Amino acid sequence: MSVEAKNAKQVIIDEIKERIDNSVSVVVVDYLGITVEEADAIRTSLRNENVLFTVYKNSLVKRAIAGTPYEALGEGDALKGSSALAFCSEDATASARILSKAIKQYKKMAFKGGIVEGVVYDKAQIEEFAEIPSREELIARFMGSIQSPMTKLALTLKAIAEKEEA
Repeated sequence: MSVEAKNAKQVIIDEIKERIDNSVSVVVVDYLGITVEEADAIRTSLRNENVLFTVYKNSLVKRAIAGTPYEALGEGDALKGSSALAFCSEDATASARILSKAIKQYKKMAFKGGIVEGVVYDKAQIEEFAEIPSREELIARFMGSIQSPMTKLALTLKAIAEKEEA
């Protein structure tokens, strides 16, 4: 292998390392069978949530995670066969949630594993992360659950005050 080829591969390995280090989650999926149009639709959905979806050679990903806490990702089936990676630097569950919708819609892809907040997870665990709502949705649910009892209390106090006036 020429020096130029080795250098080109090292650039890609460094890029993968940097993306993993700057991400709160990395989800690996088997993308085999999706069409170009489907892939574009998935990339657009992911891009709207600031998630980068790209394909790297498994061997380069394995070299990038060698000697890191993420090395376990390469030991299972996550980096065998056709693999695409979704890197998310903001919402830990966004990539899994969006890819889960795509998997259900197209019935062609499958989760293989991933990394969430520095911990390596298998396929089943990533599928569980996909069920977690977004941060904004969780906050809205929480606020709604707080607001409901407060509204009931205010209405009860108002009714008591009106009763005493009468």
